[in-house]
This record gives sequence, C-alpha cells and structure tokens, in this order.
Amino acid sequence: MSTATKSPKRFNTVGPCVPSEHYLLPVLDRLPDVEEMIEGKFYFVLHAPRQSGKTTYLDFLTDKINSEGKMYALTCFLMTTRNIDDRNDSINTIFSQLNESMRTSQVVNIRSKAESFNYLSGISDTDRKIKILLNSLCEDLDKDLVVFFDEADCLSEAGLVTFLAQIRDGYNIRHQPGNKFPRSMALVGMRDIRDYLTSVRPGSQSRGLASPFNIKKEALTLANFTQNEISDLYGQHTQATGQVFEPSAVERAWYWSEGQPWLVNALADQIVSKDLKSKPTQVITSQHFDDAAETLIKRRDTHIDSLLERLKEPRVIAVMDAVFAGIKGKVPINSDDRKYCLDLGLVTSGDSLDLRPANKIYQEVMSRVLTDQIQYVLDDNITRKKYFQVQDILMTDLLKDFQDFWCRNGQSFPKHNKNLDAIMYDEALHSLILFAYVQKALNGQAKVHREFAEGRGSVDICAIYNDKQFMVEVKIKGHQPLKMSIDKLVNYLVSARAKEGWLVIFDRDKSKNPEEKLYFRTECHNSKVINILGC
Repeated sequence: MSTATKSPKRFNTVGPCVPSEHYLLPVLDRLPDVEEMIEGKFYFVLHAPRQSGKTTYLDFLTDKINSEGKMYALTCFLMTTRNIDDRNDSINTIFSQLNESMRTSQVVNIRSKAESFNYLSGISDTDRKIKILLNSLCEDLDKDLVVFFDEADCLSEAGLVTFLAQIRDGYNIRHQPGNKFPRSMALVGMRDIRDYLTSVRPGSQSRGLASPFNIKKEALTLANFTQNEISDLYGQHTQATGQVFEPSAVERAWYWSEGQPWLVNALADQIVSKDLKSKPTQVITSQHFDDAAETLIKRRDTHIDSLLERLKEPRVIAVMDAVFAGIKGKVPINSDDRKYCLDLGLVTSGDSLDLRPANKIYQEVMSRVLTDQIQYVLDDNITRKKYFQVQDILMTDLLKDFQDFWCRNGQSFPKHNKNLDAIMYDEALHSLILFAYVQKALNGQAKVHREFAEGRGSVDICAIYNDKQFMVEVKIKGHQPLKMSIDKLVNYLVSARAKEGWLVIFDRDKSKNPEEKLYFRTECHNSKVINILGC
C-alpha cells in the first residue's frame, strides 16, 4: 500500500477505482495473473463491471511495463467506436485511436513513430489497416510491444469481426521473419470473450472467426475489494485527516457494497465530502453509511443509471426475471445470458450457484426503478386509507385490499400498461406490482425492503415501522411446496422476534376466474401466526 499524504484529500468518485491519487490500495496486486499472461506472450481478455478499476489498472500496468524497460506497453481507448455500425468507419476510428495513443505515449520511441506512420492513414484496405499499423510499429521498435484495447466491447458487430480477423492474422504470422506483431494483447471491457464471439457468431454460424483469444485458459477479471481492503482504504483517510471510521461502519460499507469499488468510494465520499463536510473530526458510524446508501439509491448517479439501462435488454430480462421472481432452474448454469449478467456486475452467485443482485444498493435500486413506474398507475384510492395503528402496520387490511385490487386489475394490468418496463418481466410482474402497492399504501411512513434471488422459490417483502418488522412472503403457486414457504417465513419471524407474518400466493392458472383464486386463512406454526392470502 502506498503511503498516505497528510493533506485532507477527499474520496474521488469520478475515477472511482481508488479514492484519490493519495489513497491507493496496491492496484497491480488485484490481478497478478495479467503479468504472467504477458510474460507468456498470450492474447487475453480482461473483463469486469463498470467502474471497478479496469482503466486505472491499465494505467498502472502500462507505466510499470514502460518503466521497467524490458518491453513497451501501449493502451488504446475504443470508446469512440460506440454506435459506429459501418465496418469501414469502425476500423478507421480504431486506426485513428491507435495513432493518437502513439502520439500521446510516454515512451519517446513510440511517440516518434506516430509522425512517421502518418502515411498509413491513407490505406483504403480496411481489412488490413490495423494489422499493417501494428506490424509496422513492432518492426520499428527495439523491444517487444504489449497493447491493451480498453472499452473493446464498444465495437459493433461489423467492426468487431474485421478487427478480430486482423488480430488473428497478425498473431498467426508474428513469429515469421518480417512479420512482427505485439507479443501480448488484451481486450479490456465488461464482457468475456465468449460474449464477443456470441455477438458475431449467432447460433451455430461460424463466420470463420478463429480467434487468438481462444488460446487463453480463462478470462481474467478484477475482483471486488475485500472487507479488509475496505478497512485499509478508509484507514488511509484516517491517517491523513484523523477522522475515524468505527469498525461497525466498515462492516456497513461492506453490507451495502460487497466491495464494489465505485460504491465503496461513493459511500465514503457522500459521508466525508457532503454529509459531514462541516464536521471533519466527527467519528463515522454505521448510521452514516445507511444514510449515504439511501442517498445513492435515490440519486442514481451515472454509474447506477448505466446498469439500470441494462434491465431493458432481452438478454438481461431473460436472467433477471428469474432472479426477481425467485425461480430456480429457468436460467441454465452454462448459459451465455447468465454469464453476460455476471460480467456486467448486475448479479453474483454464492455457494449454491443461485444468482442474486450483486449488492444491496443494486438490489434496492433495481426493485425500486421497476416499481416506481407501477406506483404511478396504481389506483390513488390506496393512498387514502390509513394502514397504521399505534405501533403497528395493519398489514392484513392492506393485503386484503390488494387482493381486491388484484382481482379487479391483475389480468388486465399488462394490457393496459404496455409502456411500463416492468411488463417485460413476466414471471416477476405479480411480485413487482405487490411491492409497488405496499410501498404506495404505506406512503413513505414505513421503510419497505425487498429480498430476491434465483432459486429461493419466493420473494420477501419487509416493512419496518417503529423498529418492528412486518414480513411478507410472496410465492407463485406450484413453484415450491407450501410447507417450505411457511417454514421459511417462520424462520424469518423467529430471527426478527416477530409474532405474525403474511404469505401471499399467486395462482397463475388462467382457466380460473379471479374470484376463485381469492381466499384468506390464518394458521399457527411454532407459536407464530401465519396469515395466508390467495391471489
């Protein structure tokens, strides 16, 4: 770890892989396998979700390689190729970006070559243009070259096919006399190579795209921070400013972020630079992190909004529908869509291999963004009734009113609200509507949280009012045995020290009339009262 300066620097959420240039965890230690791949002359993929530290990692690695003097390193940014569908325009843009990277390189030998290669810009054969430039550069350099293509997943299909074909050709002839090519190369972005190839080889169609990146044993990815690394990171702020993070505060940072680098820094920045800006010596507690998390959830910065846009993609919907609904087995373990969502950082998997949201903040944001739209179209009458009495929420009354609403509107809701994003989530729509209904009915007077994960067989809603928890289990009839749902709810009630819980069961049998699906009964299990409502 670098030594922290004594100046009171703030956490940086613009380049959020590290808090600032003065608060640096050992960046290169996060992915030691990359240097082994370079030594072995491999072409490989480095992928990780947005704002997880890829670009900063490349900056450090490029500087390290160039300063050691054994070889040269060059990073080329391909973000400018986004939305360029024309193959020739895409390749010409890559060529320009490569030339620009050479002109701005810290290595004199590379920088000087950029001027002498200006004539290459006039090459009209876009099937060979990138290959010729890299071959010419490597021929003129006195040391081997390593090239990193950052934001490589911005390439459109046509440009990607032509680009990879040229890299393949250069790779295949790089050991022949007069045909030098980079010793090692990396495609860096959010996607694994399988996804690059899937995008250009739909179904069983080959298109003849043999790739040098197929020689890799596995794709490399940047891991999230560990809880100890978060503690070290925040500890550097303490060393620099004297402002202390309580141990419980670090635990809460982990609870909300699970080590996602952007979130780790954004939470601390919200507290240090905004919430406690006028109180730079105040001890930072777990409550500060809860408040900061709520701020980030409501504010939805660019990083979070970019993830939310993914919720509209068919490949993401195919996976997240099962996650939101708690359904097991709908998404095959080896499916490309599942891998795609993991690579994007939307979800993570535990020991059970079931998918769940990558962290609590993403979970809250995803559930809210899909239900906010629903709340706008719900019957305003639900906000006129009061579901609070002394210290309690009248949850039974609320859910019985929902039964009536669902009986009247459940079947027609998708038809009448076709523009809602949530409509695309067929399996999860029932629970999304219930969640929106509960939130609107409680009208901000109680906190409402939602727990979901693939394979749970159900979804949980927890309303918190006056420090009391009101647990609602939501399931689809037939997705798991009733006893399993009841046992799960009872366990929740025991852990929350609550006496009463609610189980809402949706019957999706279209042959039944809505009225046939309605029922209410109360059962007692292990001294806990379970209210069961059919919808």
